[in-house]
Amino acid sequence: MQKQEIYQQICDLLVKLFELDADDIKPESLLYEDLDLDSIDAVDLVVHLQKSTGRKIKPEMFKSVRTVQDVVDAIDDLLKSEQP
Repeated sequence: MQKQEIYQQICDLLVKLFELDADDIKPESLLYEDLDLDSIDAVDLVVHLQKSTGRKIKPEMFKSVRTVQDVVDAIDDLLKSEQP
C-alpha cells in the first residue's frame, strides 16, 4: 500500500468516525489541536486502523503521533516492517 492510499484511508476514517470535513484534513493537521480529537477518539482511530490493516498496532507507536502525516508514516512503517 502506498502512502497516498494510506493517507486517503485515514482521511476517510476521520470523516466517517468523527464527522470531520474532508477539506479540513491535511497532512500537517494536528490531531488534537486542529481536528479536535481527544484520547478516546485516538483509541477509536487505532482500533479501526488495526481492522483495516489486519495488523496489531502497539500503543507506544502512537505516543509520538501528532499530525495526520505522523499517522500515515506510522502505518506505512508498520506495514513495511511486517512484510515477508
